[in-house]
Amino acid sequence: MQELYAQYKNLLFKLAYQLTGSAADAEDAVQDVFLKVYDVPPERLAEPKAYLCKMVTNRCRDLHKSARRQREEYFGEWLPEPLAGTDGDSMDSVVQDDLLSYAMLVLLERLTPAERAVFVLREALGFEYQEIAGLVDKSEPNCRKLFSRASAKMGLIPGEPVQPEAATEEWVHGFLAALKQGNMNQILTMLDPAVELISDGGGKVRAAAEPVVTRELVARFLLGPLRGAATINGEVAIETGRINGQPGLILRSDEGVHTIGLLHTRDNLIRNLYIVRNPDKLQYAGS
Repeated sequence: MQELYAQYKNLLFKLAYQLTGSAADAEDAVQDVFLKVYDVPPERLAEPKAYLCKMVTNRCRDLHKSARRQREEYFGEWLPEPLAGTDGDSMDSVVQDDLLSYAMLVLLERLTPAERAVFVLREALGFEYQEIAGLVDKSEPNCRKLFSRASAKMGLIPGEPVQPEAATEEWVHGFLAALKQGNMNQILTMLDPAVELISDGGGKVRAAAEPVVTRELVARFLLGPLRGAATINGEVAIETGRINGQPGLILRSDEGVHTIGLLHTRDNLIRNLYIVRNPDKLQYAGS
C-alpha cells in the first residue's frame, strides 16, 4: 500500500485539485481514497491507476455537492485556491507544469461535475476517451459530447490552444515595477481594453465584491486597494513567485502571505487578473 501511495499520490492530488479548485479538499479526497483502498481486495487493484483515479473522481463529485451550496452563500467572487510549489514532501509540492492554468481553473467553475471530470481527465491528465468512459461510467461518445459541451461553456474554440496564456516572467516583472512606482500611465498601456479583475476576500478581508472592468477602473484598483495592502512602512512589498506553475505576484507581511495575484494575457496585453486574499485559501501559497 505504501508503494501505491508513493507512486500515485501526486497524480491523484493533481486530479482532485483540478476537480475541486481546492487544495485542502484535494488533499482530503486523496487521503480518504487511500484509507478505503486498505479494504479493497488485491485482485480489484490489477489496474491501480484507473481504479484510484475513478475513486478520486467519485469522491470529488460528492465534495462538489456540498461545495456548490457553500459557494452559493459565499460573499463576493469565488476563486480557486492558489497553489505554490514548495520543497516539502506534502502533496502541495507536486510538479505543477502540467496543471491547467489558473485561468482554466476559474473557467472550470462553469461546468457540471461530469463535464469537469471529462475535461480535466482529457486535457490535464491526457487520458484517452476510452479510458475516461470507464472512469466516469459513461459511453465514449457521451464523453466526447461532454468534452465538447464543456469547451463551449468555457468559451474555447475548437482547434485553438486550450490554455489561456499565462503572463511570462518578463511581463510579471514589468507589471510589478509599474505597480511599485505607482505609474498609472504604464499600467494602462499594459491592460487590454476588455480587462477584468476578480478578487476574492471571502468577506474576511477587503476585496471587490464584483468583477472590476475597464482599464481605468482596474488601474485605480491596482494603485489603490491592492498597492495599499502591499505597503509596509511606506515601501511597497510585493515579490514574484511560482504559483500554479506560472509567474505570479506575492504580497506578504510579517505574518506571512496575505495576497496572491495571477495575470493572463491576450495579444500581449493583460486580459485577466485574479487576486486571492481570503486567508483560508492561502495556506498552500507559501509562507
